[in-house]
Amino acid sequence: MTVDPHLDPAVRHDMVFLFDIADGNPNGDPDFANRPRMDVETGHGLVTDVAIKRKIRNTLPLAADGDPRYGIFVEAGHALNTRLAESLTAARVTDKKKPTPEQKQAARSWLTDTYADIRLFGAVLSTGDTKSLGQIYGPLQVANARSYHPIMPQQHAITRVTQTRQEDIDRGESTEMGGKWTVPYGLYKAEIYYSAARGAQTGVDSRDLELLYRTLEMMFDHDRSAARGTMTARGLYVFSHDNAFGNAPAHKLTERVQVSLAGHVEGSPRSFGDYTVNAADGDLPRGVTLAKLVA
Repeated sequence: MTVDPHLDPAVRHDMVFLFDIADGNPNGDPDFANRPRMDVETGHGLVTDVAIKRKIRNTLPLAADGDPRYGIFVEAGHALNTRLAESLTAARVTDKKKPTPEQKQAARSWLTDTYADIRLFGAVLSTGDTKSLGQIYGPLQVANARSYHPIMPQQHAITRVTQTRQEDIDRGESTEMGGKWTVPYGLYKAEIYYSAARGAQTGVDSRDLELLYRTLEMMFDHDRSAARGTMTARGLYVFSHDNAFGNAPAHKLTERVQVSLAGHVEGSPRSFGDYTVNAADGDLPRGVTLAKLVA
């Protein structure tokens, strides 16, 4: 059976993911009153790898349509130690502090088979009674996203028509003040790298990659909120090598995706239509293919 190059888990993949935000906050900083994250020197917007992976975790099980192989390990409302203890039970470990090497490997295999985010991102397993399980290094590495142009965060005062405390109502207060931050517009780029060697260790298969790409394309549609405004996937470009080691440095491939302002734009960009995207697929290094999955 022939597998499309971008779906082959046995080879290296280097990806460029573009997304934008309109009138929302793509990733607030809790240390600065939830202000959108920025590079303070250049003014470019930032979205952390953690925020991107959270959206992938939230959406991947939906794309998998109930397949039990796509459980999520780092999930709100679930203690990690409890799930790690389940892996020891599945591996039939009797002495949790001194499992045999075979039992440790069985527990780690159970975790990668059960939880898609461990299979893709890896996990630290040395907590609680599972210190001997160590760490699983995931094949998928997500870099922080950065906007192409400086952003101009705006703070908005908002009011609520009821109070939090009864005593405030008794004093005659009728509204309560609050605030929210938004970015009028920003186009962001994140780079994602897949290691075939580590993918073989965690058991990544073609369906994992297929669902990952579908999740990146659709995840903002399943993560709507008033605070985030409108977020949209604008580009997903996958450079696939024909072997696990790779045929060219990643930066020489990802730099082929060029984003520039359209000729009609004067001043700050305010929509995706203000940009021109060109993913150069001519004269690629031997053994490298480019799949334009969202363009």
